Amino acid sequence: MAYKIVASQCTGCGACEFECPNKAISEKAGVFVIDPNKCTECEGHFDSPQCASVCPVDETCVPA
Repeated sequence: MAYKIVASQCTGCGACEFECPNKAISEKAGVFVIDPNKCTECEGHFDSPQCASVCPVDETCVPA
């Protein structure tokens, strides 16, 4: 299962983009999106999804 970014809550800060080990996060129209085909929830890299860990807004990076 992949994570997603709730666009209405995304501030566009970009913190998540550089933390993703799979390069699944990119900016589109001022907000960030997660490519579900690349997202592995950081399995094999970290104990928890890094996008959710570094996001300054609660409940922005959530399971899809």
